[in-house]
Amino acid sequence: MFLSRRSFLAASASLVAAPAFGQVRASGIVDAIVVGAGAAGIAASRRIVAAGKRVVLVEASDRNGGRCFTDTRSFDVPYDRGAHSLHSPDVNPLAKLGRGTGLEVYPAPPGQKLRIGRRNGREGELEDFLASLVRANRAISEAARGKTDVAAAAALPRTLGEWRQTVEFMLGPYVCGKDLSEISAADLAKSSERDVNAYCRQGLGALLVKLAEGIPVRLSTSVRAIDSFGRARVEVQTSAGTLTGRAVIVTVSTNILAANKIRFLPELPKRHQEAAAKLTLGSYDRVALELDGNPLGLEPDDLVFEKSERARTAAMLANVSGSSLVFVDVGGRFGRDLAAQGEAAMVAFATDWLANLYGNDVKKAVKRSHATRWNQEPWILGSMSAAPPGAQPLRRVLMEPFRDRVFLAGEAAHETLWGTVEGAWESGERAATEVLKRMGIGLTPRTSSPSPRRQPRQQPNPAIAPLRDFQ
Repeated sequence: MFLSRRSFLAASASLVAAPAFGQVRASGIVDAIVVGAGAAGIAASRRIVAAGKRVVLVEASDRNGGRCFTDTRSFDVPYDRGAHSLHSPDVNPLAKLGRGTGLEVYPAPPGQKLRIGRRNGREGELEDFLASLVRANRAISEAARGKTDVAAAAALPRTLGEWRQTVEFMLGPYVCGKDLSEISAADLAKSSERDVNAYCRQGLGALLVKLAEGIPVRLSTSVRAIDSFGRARVEVQTSAGTLTGRAVIVTVSTNILAANKIRFLPELPKRHQEAAAKLTLGSYDRVALELDGNPLGLEPDDLVFEKSERARTAAMLANVSGSSLVFVDVGGRFGRDLAAQGEAAMVAFATDWLANLYGNDVKKAVKRSHATRWNQEPWILGSMSAAPPGAQPLRRVLMEPFRDRVFLAGEAAHETLWGTVEGAWESGERAATEVLKRMGIGLTPRTSSPSPRRQPRQQPNPAIAPLRDFQ
C-alpha cells in the first residue's frame, strides 16, 4: 500500500508544529534540562515528564530527531537520511511505541542478496560467504576473550580467502562506520546481534518527531556552557539565555564533546574526556537515488551486497518501503574520503557502482538524487561510535554522573547497543531514571548490561540486516 503525499505530510506535521524557543518559557528552576533532541534526549525527557517533573529539552538544530531525520521534500516520499532500522523489534521499545503512534512499523524482509559482477550469487556461493562470516565472527569473539584487546582486523582468520574484503566491509564500515583495523574486537564481540529488523513506513525520523510531541523543546538553541559550580543546581548557558535546573542530561555526540563545543564548568573529569576522545564517531553516509521503473528488478526493501575485491564498495537497500528510492550506503575510510569530495562525487560513485552490477541502463533511470554528509553536520560530526582496541570499558565511564547532577547519555553510552537508536533510547531512559532517583522517585531503569536479545557472535548469522542506526 503506497502513501499519498497528503497522508505522509499529515504524519510528519509534528516536525513543523514543534514549539520554538519563543513559545516555551521555563521560569525559575526546572527539575531537569536535557541537551540534544535525538533519541536519547527524547527518551530522557519523556521519562521525566511521565514522572510529573519539569523538563526543558534544548536542541541546537532546527528539528527534533538528531541522527534520525526523515526528509519529506527531496523525493516527496519518506527518506531517512540517517537511522532507518529498528533492531529486534519484538523486544525493541521503540517498535512498540511506534505502533502506538499510528505510524506503520513493519518487519524487514529476512536475508540479503549477493551480487557477483552482473549476476546474482548462486546458493552455494551465498552459503560459502555466510560460512566465512560466521568464522570471522567466531574469531573476533575468541580474540575478545584474550587478556589484551586487539583490532578486529587482526583477529580475522586467514581462511577467508576471496570473501575477506566483503566480510571486512560488512563487519567494519557497514556495521560500525570504521574499518576493522580501527575497531576493538572486544567492543564488536560485545555488541548485540542486529539481524532481525523492522522499518517505519513513514520514516524513523518521523517516528522520533512523533514521540517528542508534548515535550517542552527549544529548537535552534545551542548550548555554550554548563555550569555545575552552584550548590545543588546547574546553569545551562545557551544562545538564547540561561536555564537553571536541578540536573542536566547531555546527549550530544562524543565528537561534539571531544571538540569542546560545550564548555563545562568545572571541566569534564579526565576519564570522561578520555572516553569522548576515544569513542569517536565513524563515517557512514547514504546516497539516495530515485530510479524510474524498477530497472534493478528487485522487491521492496531488498538488501544487496557485492562480492568485493577492494574497500571501494557499498551496500544497497532497494525500493525502500515500496517506493522508487534506492539507498546506496558507504562507510569507513573510503566513505569518509568520498563524502569529503562532495555530493556530486558521491552520486557519481553510487550510479557507477550500480551500473557495474546491473548494467549501464541504470544510469538512464536515475531521476532525482541526494547524498548525506554527516561528518559535516555541525552539531553531530559523524555517524555512530566505535571503540578502538582497549577502549571498550570507556563506555561505562560515559554512564557515570559527575558532581551528582551532570549526566551523559547517547548511543556511545551503551555497552551492547552502541551505534543504534534503541541503544540511545535506553541510555536516555537510564540517565533520566538516575536523575529521578536523586529526587526520591523510584523507577526501575532499563539495564545497559547484555540484553536477552543478544546472540553469541559465533552462531550462524544467515540474515545480515542493515544497521544504519547511528542515533
